[in-house]
Amino acid sequence: MSYALGIDLGGSSVKAVLVRSSGETVQRERLDFDAARPMEWAAGIRKLVERLSARAGGVPVALGLAAPGLAAADGRSIAHMPGRLEGLTNLDWTGYLARAHPVPVLNDAHAALLGERWLGAARDLNNVIMLTLGTGVGGAAMVDGRLLRGHLGRAGHLGHACVDLHGPPDICGMPGSLEVAIGNCTIQERSAGRFATTHALIAAAEAGDRAATALWLEAVRALACAVASFVNILDPEAVILGGGIARSGATLSGPLGRFLDRFEWRPGGRAVRLLPAQLGEFAGAFGAAGNGLQAAVLPHEGGGGAARQE
Repeated sequence: MSYALGIDLGGSSVKAVLVRSSGETVQRERLDFDAARPMEWAAGIRKLVERLSARAGGVPVALGLAAPGLAAADGRSIAHMPGRLEGLTNLDWTGYLARAHPVPVLNDAHAALLGERWLGAARDLNNVIMLTLGTGVGGAAMVDGRLLRGHLGRAGHLGHACVDLHGPPDICGMPGSLEVAIGNCTIQERSAGRFATTHALIAAAEAGDRAATALWLEAVRALACAVASFVNILDPEAVILGGGIARSGATLSGPLGRFLDRFEWRPGGRAVRLLPAQLGEFAGAFGAAGNGLQAAVLPHEGGGGAARQE
């Protein structure tokens, strides 16, 4: 039985999974770190790899890693990640972890989609996009069975699509982006300081607060416009919604569906499917593990198969 270890580096924690090539989870772990302490996250990853590799009982372990930023063309490091996690850019993970075989590195949103495609909501789908609604808005796209990476690795950054020409710029300089419209990073500005989190806004809307409801519906309307635009551009079978804001249930799905009834182009009456993500915060780790299996060209027992890209 072949094993793979997937590591997903976030802004304040590392998620790790040890998984069999059939898709069965052996172990999962989360390790928090202090981003202000230089390279604490890197040392934590090294310890996780050592511990979980030992858990595999000495069987060779394929290893994949996901992290924020743009992955290098050779897939061995993150080539561009300004402003956070000092030391991450250009860190060669194969050398740092002293691995005999290359450690493939992915953007974290790309990895999340691969994880959902292997073991979650996107199984058996060849044309699918994913949006993670949280502090910001992450995104990834798969077209005809292939993860869309683009020329520099920017492909899939759907959260930076413009939905308001006159809105404030986001971290990439895009005015009125989807991230600005619904991301938790702007909720205090959008609510004039009334709400510290989007969850607080949603709770107020659910309690019948008219101002909160109007603000929430404006954000969902922007999301619907963006989703309908992505549908026109990429023609997916389904849109997967993940992240903390996406766990709002009918408070999100109800108005989003109604807006899409107005905005979405539906040839032959066929609407795109909206699917909730299934793997939660470990989606990126599962995708990294599947990518590691694929890179190692390991046999896939049990018919599960890794996060394949035809």
